[in-house]
Amino acid sequence: MALRIIFMGTPDFSVPVLRALHAAGHEIVAVYSQPPRPAGRRGLELKKSPVHEAADALGLEVRTPLNFKNEADRDAFAALHADVALVVAYGLLLPEAILNGTRLGCYNGHASLLPRWRGAAPIQRAIMAGDEETGMMVMKMDKGLDTGPVALTVRIPISETMTAGDLHDRLSAAGADLMVEAMAKLEAGDLPLTPQPEEGVLYAAKIDKAETRIDFSKPARDVHNHIRGLSPFPGAWFEMEIGGKAERVKVLESSPGLDVGAAGTVIGDGVVACGEGSVRLERLQKAGGKPLALSDFLRGTAMPAGMKVG
Repeated sequence: MALRIIFMGTPDFSVPVLRALHAAGHEIVAVYSQPPRPAGRRGLELKKSPVHEAADALGLEVRTPLNFKNEADRDAFAALHADVALVVAYGLLLPEAILNGTRLGCYNGHASLLPRWRGAAPIQRAIMAGDEETGMMVMKMDKGLDTGPVALTVRIPISETMTAGDLHDRLSAAGADLMVEAMAKLEAGDLPLTPQPEEGVLYAAKIDKAETRIDFSKPARDVHNHIRGLSPFPGAWFEMEIGGKAERVKVLESSPGLDVGAAGTVIGDGVVACGEGSVRLERLQKAGGKPLALSDFLRGTAMPAGMKVG
């Protein structure tokens, strides 16, 4: 017997979970997603979220309230008489009326090993901190920020070259399988719930534009983690002189090295000295350009030894 599910999600990350639940035979009674946003060069078009588009393709009803402050929206949610609500990167804080608005409550698919990296940017923060492991967790939601008891966990190793984009895709696929497993256990009445430890709490604050600039005065390992933790979006960047003026260049891939020099100084082909060691800038992108491997970038843009960047 299938569960009656309300699915709540917005970005690409959430789409595999929605599709997997639908394929598993559950009844998705409604999909909630962030409202369409202005898009196009002039912002005159309204673009649906990836979850909205995926739900349309599956023939599912989609609702896009700005929030749940309106009593009519809360009543409409309750009127669905769902068994459970599932939240995967929805992007709204849910009031208690929604958390308690289904027979079995709300469950969240969260991309970290809670209580480490509660909050908005767990994938990026894990890599930027140099974590060697992360995971997906299904947890029952309460009124706190990612504080509810954990039901199921899958662990994912983080290699030294893995970017946030790579990890995003691994976790999204793992989360789809995990949520299907969780719903099978919930339907059978044997989904375990374990309170989170009180120790080890860390918050994954939303990435601020001010922290995306590369600081070459830091050790090479930290610079490398910063670059891959922000790749491909929003992208870590530095400024260098191109055509007589300072231009911004994103770095999408790098590798740490042991070469030494003054921090922020080019000391070889695409190699920049850091506070300790150096980084080789393996993949770069100029503003308005496409991502290029280092060799292709250097064919069109000089980075002579001794040049200061930062």
